[in-house]
Amino acid sequence: MIGWLGAITGLVGKAIDKAIPDKDQASQLKASINSQIIALDKTELEQAGKVIAAEATGESWLQRNWRPSTMLTFTGLIVAHWLGWTAPGLSESQIIALLEIVKIGLGGYVVGRSAEKVMKQWSKP
Repeated sequence: MIGWLGAITGLVGKAIDKAIPDKDQASQLKASINSQIIALDKTELEQAGKVIAAEATGESWLQRNWRPSTMLTFTGLIVAHWLGWTAPGLSESQIIALLEIVKIGLGGYVVGRSAEKVMKQWSKP
């Protein structure tokens, strides 16, 4: 389950425990919510697999290889830093800021793609 969904599920579970005094009824409601979240997570993973499969079998070289190329580039930049092959004059805080940009960029891409998939599902008639 996605981390933020797990956190939300935990908060909802606590709210249910406080709002519903009957423990059996609260447990049933939490189980129902968890099963719905798992179904959503499964759907999202299936959609992600379809997107990756479509890209992997695409006609264009760039379409098939942009994800691996991007990851290899970022990995190469990080390895170059570890080996000491960074630009002279960069302070430690600048290097950390650059690595954070890479981390945020990759994280933002993942979240952006997830949001894009959700929007496609909602916009279907």
